[in-house]
Amino acid sequence: MATINRKKTKNDDESKRKISYAYQGLNSIPDRFLPADKHIIEHIDLTENNLDDLRFLIDFPNLRTLIVDKNRINSNVKIPHFDMLHTLWINHNQITNLSVFIQTLVTHCPQLKYLSMMNNPGAPSFFNGGSYQQYVDYRHYVISQLSHLIMLDDRQVSLEERQEAQRIYKPVTLVRRERHSLKSQKSSLTPNSS
Repeated sequence: MATINRKKTKNDDESKRKISYAYQGLNSIPDRFLPADKHIIEHIDLTENNLDDLRFLIDFPNLRTLIVDKNRINSNVKIPHFDMLHTLWINHNQITNLSVFIQTLVTHCPQLKYLSMMNNPGAPSFFNGGSYQQYVDYRHYVISQLSHLIMLDDRQVSLEERQEAQRIYKPVTLVRRERHSLKSQKSSLTPNSS
């Protein structure tokens, strides 16, 4: 039977809030290896495993930092709702459809401030064969959709970049509100058939 190394940090209080299952080659993490006190965990490192589903994290309501670099996560990954998550590192995965993945984050990680997606096919850059314009467009799209974002990959989000992103792309929630408003206006103009 394989064992999972749960690394502890120097500070006892900090070690109670942080867990790492990094570099284990795991396809999933069995419940018996998860801590009983999940509600106090704020930081989880799952780097370099074989994870493609994150639903098992549903019992970590106070998670603030999640590191899932070098796994098998794709655009359609299932993520629990994390009200408090502000940092997500998801580098070197298999995210190809940026729009689908970012809408998942908009819905399930509403307070996200720090996002790193480097070396995913859907996050073009010089490192994975993308052009400069593709990189700029990628940044604008992500910034326009995640309103609390202050850092994307290795660069801070500037005010000018945010304004340009908002000019180019409307957040999906704003588009939905506009569509709903337009439908309401149309229905109020339609005479009753009574």
